[in-house]
Amino acid sequence: MAEVPLTTTTTKGLHPGLTRRQISMMGLGGAIGAGLFVGSGQAIGIAGPAVLISYLIAGTVVILVMAMLAEMVAARPSSGAFSSFAQRAMGRSAGSAVGWLYWIQLVVVIAAEATGAAGIIEGWVPGIPAWLWVLIFVAALTAVNLFGVRNYGRFEFWFAAIKVFAIIAFLVVGACAILGVIPGVPATGIGNLVAHDGFAPHGIAGVAAALLVVVFAFGGTEVVAIAAAESDDPAHNIKRIVREVMVRILVFYLGSIFVIVTVLPWNSPAVLEGPFSAVLATLRIPGVDLVMSLIVIIALLSAMNANIYGASRMAYSLGERGLAPQAAARTSDKGVPYVAVLASVAFGFVTVALNWAFPETVLGLLLNIVGSTVLVIWTATVISQIILRRRADREGDALPMRMWGFPWLSWAALVLLGVIVALAMTDPAARTQLLLTLALTAALLGLARLTRARSRHGVIKHLDDSSAQ
Repeated sequence: MAEVPLTTTTTKGLHPGLTRRQISMMGLGGAIGAGLFVGSGQAIGIAGPAVLISYLIAGTVVILVMAMLAEMVAARPSSGAFSSFAQRAMGRSAGSAVGWLYWIQLVVVIAAEATGAAGIIEGWVPGIPAWLWVLIFVAALTAVNLFGVRNYGRFEFWFAAIKVFAIIAFLVVGACAILGVIPGVPATGIGNLVAHDGFAPHGIAGVAAALLVVVFAFGGTEVVAIAAAESDDPAHNIKRIVREVMVRILVFYLGSIFVIVTVLPWNSPAVLEGPFSAVLATLRIPGVDLVMSLIVIIALLSAMNANIYGASRMAYSLGERGLAPQAAARTSDKGVPYVAVLASVAFGFVTVALNWAFPETVLGLLLNIVGSTVLVIWTATVISQIILRRRADREGDALPMRMWGFPWLSWAALVLLGVIVALAMTDPAARTQLLLTLALTAALLGLARLTRARSRHGVIKHLDDSSAQ
């Protein structure tokens, strides 16, 4: 049987409305979140200043994966992105499993982000319960996603711009502190990089252990591959978008971590609790706690907004390809997959409700199950690119964009991901998380195979109906 065509260019019901600048900021916004502003302290505590090596290795993996995605998106843009590519390369079951895995991860994370932001604000306004804040956040961001992709792009652009401005301001202030140009604050110099048991106090083992924490902080960049399908010229835009996102993320991440481990001793308790706040507090900047809390809330809401978008587009693509109920592919007059948006938000609400009913177990368990999703998706992306690139070269297809260093860099990325997985298996907590994610992936693969015949029949009927019109 001939291969069922996958969605290409801007898909049937979606309207192009995102600009290159908006998509670029979405990629930055997806990667610059609470994981950097708060979670980086944990990685620093594990590896010391040598955490810079961990970030450099993780950043290298991200650069390679993003370059592969860019090559595939330029050739065949799709709102299903890596799920569509996995389907073309490895079959319908693989495409279904990758798409559903990504969707499940996002709806769980939506709940976690809404809960986290509500918890912070509840501390400021104790008279309003957290559940009401969650309701306000979800209702507002759902409305943003239902009012058309152009409005969503504008909203997310400014969300991400605030975070980017905060990072740039932090880098400038940090550089001033290191050089000693802040009045009343002595220059810190770079002595802290080696002053406390050396640059790598826990050796290579510390760098490796921190890598497990760091790699997940870069998750979220893949949303640009999904969003490119709703721009006016996906093949051209994706080249510049990926280049901009890769360079800026490396500068922001490595620059921020360099400032933190240079200005403060890596083993300071304040660094573990909140590295950015700790640096600013040391420099006697007033109102630092309030400012950082606001930035964390913005980071959470921005990521939540992007996750509603990503989840809805993935559900839409799955519906179009017959891998989800066809209702998921319905769009409004504005080109919004409203059923997919509402379904994604609804499942997030269910997760929030379960978390409040069983606060000690549900959300933590769900986050553990989807915790290693990024490794599965990146690995599927690398394998898909190797297969599709070889197929294109064999068949003489001209690709609008070709990843450099193929196949060596593609295989290098796969080896690096294999090393990260092997490291995860040596850490009890990471091993549990990885095994749970792999179990979910296997279940989704099994379910896809069981429903394959029915899905294929549905897609063929849909195509026949479309041809008859």
